[in-house]
Amino acid sequence: MSRAALVSTVGGPPLALLSRSWRVELVGAVAEWRALEAARRPYVLLAWHEAMLPLLWHHRGTGMTIVVSEGREGRYLAAYAKRLGYRESRGSSSRGGVRAMLGAVRALRAGGTAAFTPDGPRGPRQVFKGGGVLAAQRAGVPIVPVHAHAARAWRAGSWDRLLIPKPFALVRIAYGGIFEPGQGPDTIKVDEERAKQELAEAVRKAELSPE
Repeated sequence: MSRAALVSTVGGPPLALLSRSWRVELVGAVAEWRALEAARRPYVLLAWHEAMLPLLWHHRGTGMTIVVSEGREGRYLAAYAKRLGYRESRGSSSRGGVRAMLGAVRALRAGGTAAFTPDGPRGPRQVFKGGGVLAAQRAGVPIVPVHAHAARAWRAGSWDRLLIPKPFALVRIAYGGIFEPGQGPDTIKVDEERAKQELAEAVRKAELSPE
């Protein structure tokens, strides 16, 4: 058993117990997201790296493909995500990124969904990189921006200030405006700007005042 798998095996059950205690509230373009799910239409999920724990839990069991880095953190994330029913496409903006994106595009064209963290794997925090938008373009699927926030939470000391909601915390998950990307290289910058704006709107909607 790899070290990442061992950490996931030992840490997975306590983390799942913590996650089950959260009270989840969905806001924003929830009906549109549910319509995509009901139609089983593939899409690209875009989320900042800091929100990955509650979002992994919320979208568990869907068979979604997540793009994870080839570094140690990526291996730990992939091992935990696999326990929740995710598939993985390895790579990042700095290592194996093209391979990872092509793997995600294959999953999308096969009818699956794929998740990207546009500021991963090393940041800077909430600084947008466009691999997810390009994958959506190539596969011809919509983009679903989403963010999660909890007022009662711990923050990791990592570059992304990873959000770890406390037991029984209210976790608000906000979906930004879902949109269809254009086709061709001349529209990529426009789509990236739209994705940034919709992610910013999801962050705004997800913010909570102290409980």
